Amino acid sequence: MGRVGAIRQGALDRLPVRTALPALEQALDEHGAAVLCAPPGTGKTTLVPLALAERGARVLVAEPRRIAARAAARRMAWLLGEKPGGTVGFTVRGERAVSNRTVVEVVTTGVLVQRLQRDQELAGVDVVILDECHERHLDADTAAAFVLDVRAALRPELKLVAASATTDAAGWARLLGGAPVVEAEGALHPVEEVWAPPARPVRPPHGMRVDPVLLAHTASTVRRALRERDGDVLCFLPGVGEIARVAGRLADVDAEVLQVHGRAPAAVQDAVLSGSGARRRVVLATSVAESSLTVPGVRVVVDAGLAREPRMDHARGLSALTTVRVSRAAARQRAGRAGREGPGAVYRCWSQAEDARLTAFPSPEIKVADLTAFALQAACWGDASAAGLALLDAPPPGALAAARSVLAAIGAVDAAGRVTERGIRMSRLGVHPRLARALLDGAPEVGVRRAAEVIALLSEEPPREYGDDLSSAWRAARRGGDAYATRWRTEAARLAAGLSPARPGSAGSAPQDSTEQRPHPAAGAPHDSGLRLPDGAGSGARRGAKLPRSGGGASAPDQPSPERGSGGGAPGFGKGRGGGNALPPHTDDAVAGLVTALAFPERVAGARGRGAFLMASGTAAETADGSGLRDAGWLAVAVADRSGAAASARVRLAAVIDEDTARTAAAHLLTEGEEVHWQDGDVVARDVRRLGAVELSARGLRDPDPARVRDALLDGLRREGPGLLRWTREGQALRERLAFLHRAVGGPWPDVGDEALLDRAGDWLEPELSRARRRADLGRLDAAQALTRLLPWATGDAVRLDELAPERIEVPSGSRIRVEYGGEQPVLAVKLQEMFGLAETPLVAGVPVLVHLLSPAGRPAAVTADLGSFWKDGYRAVRAELRGRYPRHPWPEDPSTAAPTRHTKARQARAPGVTR
Repeated sequence: MGRVGAIRQGALDRLPVRTALPALEQALDEHGAAVLCAPPGTGKTTLVPLALAERGARVLVAEPRRIAARAAARRMAWLLGEKPGGTVGFTVRGERAVSNRTVVEVVTTGVLVQRLQRDQELAGVDVVILDECHERHLDADTAAAFVLDVRAALRPELKLVAASATTDAAGWARLLGGAPVVEAEGALHPVEEVWAPPARPVRPPHGMRVDPVLLAHTASTVRRALRERDGDVLCFLPGVGEIARVAGRLADVDAEVLQVHGRAPAAVQDAVLSGSGARRRVVLATSVAESSLTVPGVRVVVDAGLAREPRMDHARGLSALTTVRVSRAAARQRAGRAGREGPGAVYRCWSQAEDARLTAFPSPEIKVADLTAFALQAACWGDASAAGLALLDAPPPGALAAARSVLAAIGAVDAAGRVTERGIRMSRLGVHPRLARALLDGAPEVGVRRAAEVIALLSEEPPREYGDDLSSAWRAARRGGDAYATRWRTEAARLAAGLSPARPGSAGSAPQDSTEQRPHPAAGAPHDSGLRLPDGAGSGARRGAKLPRSGGGASAPDQPSPERGSGGGAPGFGKGRGGGNALPPHTDDAVAGLVTALAFPERVAGARGRGAFLMASGTAAETADGSGLRDAGWLAVAVADRSGAAASARVRLAAVIDEDTARTAAAHLLTEGEEVHWQDGDVVARDVRRLGAVELSARGLRDPDPARVRDALLDGLRREGPGLLRWTREGQALRERLAFLHRAVGGPWPDVGDEALLDRAGDWLEPELSRARRRADLGRLDAAQALTRLLPWATGDAVRLDELAPERIEVPSGSRIRVEYGGEQPVLAVKLQEMFGLAETPLVAGVPVLVHLLSPAGRPAAVTADLGSFWKDGYRAVRAELRGRYPRHPWPEDPSTAAPTRHTKARQARAPGVTR
């Protein structure tokens, strides 16, 4: 017997993974690493850690979610007849149950990453198990890379197990250095598949929106399952809102309806996992239930087929969850919940044909999520580029570059990408680096406790019923007795403790020197971290900013928190874009607004109209109808999302601020200078002050830089086209002639299409363009004269323009007729009688003209590119039709030998040639 007490034998016999233990132990002994594939319910999460600990190992189990970590520890403790905190313990954010007797500790992957940063050797740990690695959470991938680094450089004896029911076993085996794959044959009970697609089409999800038709159908499918099957029902839905709506539709069913998600109270989570009572249960759950332990009593799974995944919109700086179709791997994992205790069934709310089109695995977070926290962890590890980390998928270069840019802006890394002392301190606060920056810089201005409370609100978005006004949500959390308020108080206390002076090496302390944060094993000696912070990275006090203060610095006691009066707006707040009146200091609005703006400076937003705002990043945003934020002059936006089809982002959570706060928090985005550009159809020249994309003030310029005016005029031409210029009839004709020669002859005759002219506008429009100052000046610019600059003077071909493409052609009557070059073929429109006797069609540049033969009244009578054929075949019909209508004009039977004329019969005497 090792360091673990006796396991309940009856429970042990029911865990099929026990048959794989010898192979797993051999793989760890021989290779130090293994990939364990075991179906749901076989005991990989509970029996394997206990079995390894029984051999004398101290085991660290990493789970992707808090609910799974707590449940796994409780289950293992129960198998030993103990409670958590003894032989088996757990650590999640805000909760810890371990003792000096603990030999199996279950942690979240985030906690494991933090622990590795503080103690890269993982002193005292013999085996690390990464459970549910198929979910590809970023923390799990990061933890695996760090552990592999530790094994390679510091502790080759440290053992690593990657475990999952459905995963890319071959990929993980390669990542673990050719580790063996150990498979446990599951004794899962059979699960019948029932395809239950909606009767009518369902709109695909986008953003956070789910078609109500699908939710109604899911609720109906749960009712059907209750009628057709025995046992409890576990229903998978994408999020908390969908769970609440389906629960409302099931209010009258003869079963207990429970809601399980990451925000659910621990007591509710524990009750669901502890067992079923006499009454049937319907458990509505998010994907947290995929990787939790067995939910007792469940024989039926109803799967809505949706999941939530993070997405980062780098162009707009918005990170949010989005609803996606579930992967096949996740669908199998969900279905397995129905067969853990006996034969079961899964009702899938989609068709079998749709199932074949699902992706094989969930999208790895490293490919789609915000990488700022990952980049900071990599920098703290000593590998800022992450190039040396063993990862299944490399981070996208663009996303990683954007993340490193954020870290540089907040002072977490230096110009070379190396972590600073400030960055190390941020990483140890256990929140996103943006929030860590706001906590560090906001605490000296508003007090530690109040800054920590706001950051706790930002680190886990409050329930929607708290509203979209962060100050109101803050007060609701203070008053609230719900699960969110409880977690919020715990998190705020943890963050406040993290800023307080503490003993070196404790969770809340900042490192005293750079040696306290050990470098990456392959990174060499620690670097010098004594850096000057960039603009905007330090606290407002260091920048000399005038911020609302609570009366104390980071270590000073907090002052009481006066609350804002009732009503939708903050007293004294300026209603215009300028926000002329500052927010009163010490109020919830001032504190919440400053801290939020410090976290998201590019999201400070100026009003553009009631309910419409423009963020400093350039992203348009709008508040919901009826929101108390609609009349604000400025907002600090904490949460916003934007669907692909929407023109603006929707503000989900924000704080009212004034212009001074916006300028202080986003000081690095403040610019002032001359702006000369084409706007609303003319040149606009102003001296403008901006906060990013938000215009603060502007005044007209009397004498703008001529070069910038020229560039603005060129921009106007590119936007609106050459029509801005004055095109006389001669100018348009010259352009058409040149276009014809470019088509018919090619080089050296220039392309004079719109795009080509605009591309070379700086060449052919000078010097007139440099003298122009506004749109009207363009309208006075003679395009014909300017266009002659494009003629091929250098080759000498310019002098042949009239020869190759003459303006006029002399016809047999002696008239000089204008040639139109506007179409694909040159056109000569001439009265029929003036062409008598001409057997061959005239040519220009070797191309036959298209002759429009006109009646005596100037109306088209015939069109031909072959006069000889016309006189022979077509003339007779034209003659028959027109001779009676125009009897005074000659209509000879043989036009090829007749004398050409432009006169009637009575005036058919000789006459001098005319030009028309």
